[in-house]
This record gives sequence, C-alpha cells and structure tokens, in this order.
Amino acid sequence: MGMLFVGISNFFAAKPAAIIRVVIDDVQQSMSKGTLTPQMQDVIIHRVVMTGLLLLGLALLRGLFMFFMRQTIIVMSRLIEFDQKNEIFHHYQQLHTQFFKTHFTGDLMNRISEDVSRVRMYTGPSIMYATNLTVLTGICIWNMFHVNIMLTLCVLLPLPILALTIYLVNSIIYKKSEQIQNQLSGLTSTAQETYSGIRVIKSFVQEKNMLGFFNKTSDDYKDSAINLSLTEAIYFPAMNFFIGLSMLCTVLVGGYFAIKGTVSAGNIAEFVIYINLLMFPISSIGWVASMIQRASASQKRINEFLDTKTEIIGGNITIHENDFRAAIKFQKVNFTYPHTGIQALKDFSLEIKSGEKVAIIGKTGSGKSTLAHLLLRMYDVNDGQLMLDDYNIKDYQLQDIRKHISYAPQDTYLFSDTVFNNIKFGKENATDADVKEAARLADFEKDLQHLQNGYETIVGERGVMLSGGQKQRIVLARAFIKKSKLLIIDDSLSAVDAQTEQNIVNNLSGFLQNKSLLVITHRLYTSLHFDKIILMEDGMIIEQGSHERLMALDGQYAKLYRHQTEKA
Repeated sequence: MGMLFVGISNFFAAKPAAIIRVVIDDVQQSMSKGTLTPQMQDVIIHRVVMTGLLLLGLALLRGLFMFFMRQTIIVMSRLIEFDQKNEIFHHYQQLHTQFFKTHFTGDLMNRISEDVSRVRMYTGPSIMYATNLTVLTGICIWNMFHVNIMLTLCVLLPLPILALTIYLVNSIIYKKSEQIQNQLSGLTSTAQETYSGIRVIKSFVQEKNMLGFFNKTSDDYKDSAINLSLTEAIYFPAMNFFIGLSMLCTVLVGGYFAIKGTVSAGNIAEFVIYINLLMFPISSIGWVASMIQRASASQKRINEFLDTKTEIIGGNITIHENDFRAAIKFQKVNFTYPHTGIQALKDFSLEIKSGEKVAIIGKTGSGKSTLAHLLLRMYDVNDGQLMLDDYNIKDYQLQDIRKHISYAPQDTYLFSDTVFNNIKFGKENATDADVKEAARLADFEKDLQHLQNGYETIVGERGVMLSGGQKQRIVLARAFIKKSKLLIIDDSLSAVDAQTEQNIVNNLSGFLQNKSLLVITHRLYTSLHFDKIILMEDGMIIEQGSHERLMALDGQYAKLYRHQTEKA
C-alpha cells in the first residue's frame, strides 16, 4: 500500500511539468502574433490563473498521498521494530546459561536497541526514499524521452559516473559500519559494568583509571565515527556536482535545440522542473545507500545471536505436581564448565530420596553449586546420568523442571521494584497472604517496620537499598513462596546473624514436611537436622552419612564440626 501511495504521489508531482510546458508554449505563441489585445490579455490571465489553481490542486493531492505514504511505510517500520525487539528479547530468554557467560551485557543491549533501530531506518525511511527515487526517476525520464531523446541523454550523461561513485563508497561504508557497531557494543559494555560496579570503583578510588579506560574506548569509537562521516561526506557534494552538471546540460543543450527549433521554451522549462524534482531523490541516494549498508551490518550482528541455538533442550515428559516426589540420583556424573575448562564434578554419584534433607558441604570450588545448576538444567552433564523421579532429567519439559524446584541462589539478585513484587516474583499467581507467609518464614517481617513503605519499599537496582542479610532473606522468601517439593538453598544464609538463622531454621521445621531439601553451604547448620551430610572436595564425595556416623568416623567432617563449634 505504501508503494502504491508513492506511485500516486509522484504521478501528481510530475504532472505539473507538462501543464507548465503547455501554458508557456501557448503564452509564447500568443505573444509572437504581435500586439496583444485586451481580449487576448484576459484570455492569457484567465489561462494562467486556472493553471495556477490546477497546480495548487495537484500539490494538495500530492501532499495527501505523501501523508498516506508515510503513514503506511513509516508506521510499518515501527511495527517491524516492535516485533524484532520482542523476538530478540524472547530469544535471549531461551538461550542457555553458557551464552551469557561468554557475552557482555552491553553487547546484548546494543544489538536489541541500536542495531534494531538501524534496521528500522532501512525498513522505513530507506525503503520509502528508494521507492520514491525509483518511481519518480522512471516517470521523469519517460516523460523526458517523449520530449527529446538527445536532450534527455545529455542530461543523464553524468549519472553513470554517479552510480560508480556510490558503489565504491558503499563498500567502504559497509566495512566501517560493522566495525563501529562492534566498538559501540564495547563502549556500552564498559559503561554498564562501571555503573553496576560503582561502589567497588569508589571504594578503591579507581574513578580516574576507569575514566581513562572509558575515554580510550570512547576515543576509538569517535575516531571511527568521524572517519565514517568523512566517507559519507563525499556523497552530498558529489550529488550536487552531478545535479549541477545536469542542470547546466539542460540549459546549454536545450538552448541550442530551441534556437534550432527542435524544442520549445516550454520543453526547457519542463526539463528544469523534472531535474528539480529529481534533485532531492538523487541527493538522498547517498543517505539511503548509507542506511542500507548500516542496516545490513546491524542485521548481520542481530542474526549472529538469532542463529545461536540453545544447547539446553527440554523433553516431552510433563511433571504433575501431585505425582512429583523429588527423588534425585546422580550416577557417575562428570561435568566441566565449557567457558573455563574447570572440571567441577568427577565420577560423582549420589542418591537423595523423596523427602530427605541433605547438606552439601565443602570448600569454595569443590563443586557444590554445580549440583544446583545441573538440577535446574542451567547446564547438562558431560558423562553419566542425572535422574529425577526415575527418569533422566533431560526427558522432562524444561519449564516443568524449574517450575517444580524452589531455588535460593548464592547470587542475591533483586529487581529494582518493591519488596512485595520481589518476593511475589517466585510465584506469578501468589496472593498477599502467600507473600506475607513467605516473608515470615524468611524472618523478614521484623525488618519491614524499619523500611519507609513496608512491603511497597523500592529496593533499588540489585537491592542496593538493603543490607546483604536483608537481600538474602528476600531471595529465600522468593523461593519459599513456590512451596515446591524440592527446595535448594545455595549458601543463602551466609550474611545473616546467628539469631536470624536460628529463627529461619525454626520456621522451616513445619514448612519442610514432605519436602526434599538440599542445602549447599561451606559451614554447618547444627540446629537443622539432616538425613544425610555430604562432604565434597575437588568435585568428589570424600565423606557422607548422618551427623552421628560422620562424627564417629572422626574424619574431615568431625574436624570441621569441632572447629566451628569451638569457634562459636
């Protein structure tokens, strides 16, 4: 529809040239007959006035269809931008954890904002102006050929040179556009990391160094952008030069043909109008070509991510809440993190029966958190099998697995939202009572009276307004609100005091009935009874059993227990 409106608009744009030619020729013919009588003057004035009104009507019609043209093509480009941003965002959420370990956040943001915007400039203005140029050029040249072929060829003579110039400059612009987009991604990543880590930067007095690093990155981007602008600057002088040549050819050659009587004065005026009509479309060739090259480079960067397929694919088995027992079995599992090459688990075997409470203890880097990542299928095992309720975990639907596991991660990530919404994030259809119950279990109710707006307090980016212990307890409440049959707590009590920890443990005694519990920690929780305690080192189990059995064994666990209780 937009292209149809372009054609109609250009038809009304080109029509006045022929009308003006006829009027000029008629007036000139009338004046060449000798002295004008008052009656002849009235006829000429009437003819000119009526022609003026006709031209005004054509201009209004052209404007109307130009409005329709922009309302279709430009609005369409905005809808494409909307769809593309949603498609990319959806795709980002489907990608595996490994992808986000190896790509910068700033780069992800730049591709969904800057690159998509450049593609929109192609699907909207570039297509509109390119269509406008094609249609208007076709109409004008067709009409010019009907007037005088030789004059038309002289006028169009500079255009092949113009086309060659455009081709050469375009190839340069494409390469530089891709380089600039990559540099912009790096600049965005640097800024994003600086803002996120501003407290660390300030505490170590590294503002000057970070500014120097940002300035260097910014200077590289500036130099590349200026270099690209210099290349693009060739376009517009070239356009004006070649258009000026065409205008000069029209006047000189047209004047020669007029003297010989081959063309009329009206034909020369018609040609001048055609060239003026072509002036803006032709001068926009450079801008359109530049936008096309930039959009091509940006779409290539977008496709790099859209073509990336997730490595974690779910199966077909659905988990039914009433049938889910949360029985876990690791069978000779080996796992190596692909982005670091560190082997986190080595021939690891462990069985957790339904309803069992298990503690995984070990030093940093012993592979404890890896168990949680594998159970949530953030990663898949390299060798061996991970069974969940007698089925391989890969056979379950991915969303079902994560839906039926409550997880309080080591990283206490909070959204810049209210306390209430951060807790409710764990369960979409949670009621107010569910949120308050989860806060009570996490012993967070006592903190609400110290917050300005209680549950409606905005916690700030990543929970910057709260203490470390408060953030951990909101993360715990977020896990508790799901009421899943499998609860994984990954070192989520490290920042709370002893009394708060005891309160949480006491609150959990009833909550954990008929639920499996997996606590990952580097310290012991003496007030919480565990059916099984696993001591890990270098990705392997070195001791396992009940507290009493491990104390009787008098090994590493007993030594760790005595050290912690004596310290306490």
